[in-house]
Amino acid sequence: MKKLLKSAAMAIVLTAGAFTGAAQAEGEQFVWISHGPDSDSWFNVIKNAIKVTDEQLGTNTEYRNPPTGDLADMARIVQQAVAAGVDGIVLTIADYDVLEGPVKDAVASGIPVVTANSGTIEESKSLGAMLHVGQPEYEAGFGAGERAKAEGVTSFLCVNHYITNPQSVERCRGFADAIGVDLGDQMIDSGMDPSEIANKVKAYLTANPDTGAILTLGPNSAAPSIRAVKDLGLDGAILFGTFDLSPEISEGIKDGTVDFAIDQQPFLQGSIPVQALASYVRYGVAPANSIFTGPGFVTKENIEMVEALAGQYR
Repeated sequence: MKKLLKSAAMAIVLTAGAFTGAAQAEGEQFVWISHGPDSDSWFNVIKNAIKVTDEQLGTNTEYRNPPTGDLADMARIVQQAVAAGVDGIVLTIADYDVLEGPVKDAVASGIPVVTANSGTIEESKSLGAMLHVGQPEYEAGFGAGERAKAEGVTSFLCVNHYITNPQSVERCRGFADAIGVDLGDQMIDSGMDPSEIANKVKAYLTANPDTGAILTLGPNSAAPSIRAVKDLGLDGAILFGTFDLSPEISEGIKDGTVDFAIDQQPFLQGSIPVQALASYVRYGVAPANSIFTGPGFVTKENIEMVEALAGQYR
């Protein structure tokens, strides 16, 4: 893994411009700001990627997030980073309107910004960021919907545990468009509490017994939804797709409850922005284009290869 990361770091520099001489500085202070609340374990891979990358590049990157997922709090974290005069900022575009002012202020003050994970390339460019590193959410949802359509699915439930993030809705909308139906009320605001998620999924499936598929948007909604499906005796009888990976999702794929997981490779989302900022601050070079890290699909055919890495690198 370390050799691969070093190769990736060198590739970023070499594709952006000539690599000349030793680093001009080390110990740069970066901040990586996510929208994920403390309860969201998915960002553990991001945190691990930051740690590994800092160790290899000699950078100091602080991971920060709003503890409850409050986006106004996230905007204040951006403002605090600008006031502290950090050398670079990475952040998720959880809500463009909320973050626009603070991020544009950062760029205007001369702080380089890379966006990652949530958001679009267009939004990233509009904010003045150097590049965006992540998965195109609508396209990922559309790809999942194509798989569902091929299995004859014409109705579904999208379990959205973070509905305040507009990009989460894009996942559900892409799924609906690929199937060829309106999203309508097929998306529910499940909240983050596991018991509430399971109860809401059970209630929906009971009220809509002809539902052909379930799409969950990450481990927070996937694990309770898996339990709900099993409690109703629908495991293996309803197509189940999810975003991201976790031990519960991996087990669901192996036992046939989950048909596929969409892997957006969060390790790359955590690491590449730090590499790009270090290259820019030290050498004045950066990748010319944004970088897609997904989607990739994990199924029974390849789960054995990736499950051992879940939670750290996948």
